[in-house]
Amino acid sequence: MKYVSTRGQAPSLDFQGVTLAGLASDGGLYVPETWPQFSADEIAAMAGLPYAKLAQTIMLPFVGDCLTPERLLELCEQAYGRFAHAAVTPLKQLDETQWVLELFHGPTLAFKDVALQLLGLLFEEFLARGDEHITIVGATSGDTGSAAIDAVAGRAKVDIFMLHPHGRVSDVQRRQMTTVIAPNVHNIAIEGSFDDAQAMVKRMFNDAAMTSRFGIAAVNSINWARLMAQVVYYFYAALQLGAPHRKVGFSVPTGNFGDVFAGYVAAKMGLPIERLIVATNINDILHRALSTGDYSASTVTPTAAPSMDIQVSSNFERLLFDGCGRDGAAMAAQMKQFETTKAMQLTNAQRESAAALFSSARADAGQMANAMRWAHEACGEVLDPHTAIGLHAARTAEGIAAGVPIVTLATAHPAKFVDAVERATGVRPGLPARVGDLFEREERYDRLPGDYDAVAAYVAERATLKNG
Repeated sequence: MKYVSTRGQAPSLDFQGVTLAGLASDGGLYVPETWPQFSADEIAAMAGLPYAKLAQTIMLPFVGDCLTPERLLELCEQAYGRFAHAAVTPLKQLDETQWVLELFHGPTLAFKDVALQLLGLLFEEFLARGDEHITIVGATSGDTGSAAIDAVAGRAKVDIFMLHPHGRVSDVQRRQMTTVIAPNVHNIAIEGSFDDAQAMVKRMFNDAAMTSRFGIAAVNSINWARLMAQVVYYFYAALQLGAPHRKVGFSVPTGNFGDVFAGYVAAKMGLPIERLIVATNINDILHRALSTGDYSASTVTPTAAPSMDIQVSSNFERLLFDGCGRDGAAMAAQMKQFETTKAMQLTNAQRESAAALFSSARADAGQMANAMRWAHEACGEVLDPHTAIGLHAARTAEGIAAGVPIVTLATAHPAKFVDAVERATGVRPGLPARVGDLFEREERYDRLPGDYDAVAAYVAERATLKNG
């Protein structure tokens, strides 16, 4: 399996190469040269597999010769052995149509653990084969940071620098990052939004002064290996609901478009998905893009669902690349325009391609709270704000055939957002015992201005040289 850049100028790489590289050298994102496919019979044969075995089966075509099937299974079993639920990602029924897929049973209580526990092991596996040291630089709107830090803290040949927008993540989210005291972990609170932090990370990947000295790597969903691991739970949920003999819809709380793009990949591989519903909060650039073709960034408005407070969704480029016939030069020109003006119109081909599988919905604060109340009062389930936005979109979805189940991806444990949950439901959820004394631990982070040069200097002063 070879991987190509969405912008057409970077060299193609194998799975090990894209895992360690993250962003392509031309600023694009890596995607498989072709989408591997499973037949209906092959999908049917996956029913009932343990999660780690299913993960191995789904991911093996993407891995190619970089890992043996046996080693991939060992890594999957190790990654998912840390989850607090035997099913890893259990599926719960709300009513005759609505279901919730709980993705928050990993060590940091968020869906990011499903991918990042494996990604940390892949980094360790591949780095052990040579002398290279990597410097992970990431941006987080809340959950990626803690999951990535948990996955790589203390690991050899890895430093991690995680940027988060100061004052714009929940207390639990912040503490899950800043209380991990390890010599290779560096937390940076920047003045500004997640989009500002993400722009700095992307700039660093294209800064020759940094990349010539340090092995800059990614844990955000721009890293293909992370996105690949998220494909698995679409198969897992759909198989339980009757796939491949029955179609399933999914509603996905969406910020950076990685989680829902994994559903697109599952569909490309042959999983019969009726619809992928992109659920946004009032920072609704994706809803506008999918419903009107207008992909224009505006000011980020802080909300009670901070992981979705995003106006530049990196993974959307992967979908647009497929939608323009995989024309790297056209994609590069389109993204250059967006990066310059923060606005672009989707082409007719891109809109038609997306509309075949995707729809979208926007939820304001009141609609989010109403969804939380309904889940609690009608179903006895306490949901976090992001999941509630997905549920609102699922319950108001149009154009889905009768009898098709809709699975909302539950992306975080409600205890990560106690104030918003309590306002909506009157319930103040407690942290699981496995999180321990989170609020008693020492915090350690540095606060920097929203200035690229200041962040780059900070990283350069503390990171290990890639051949050092």
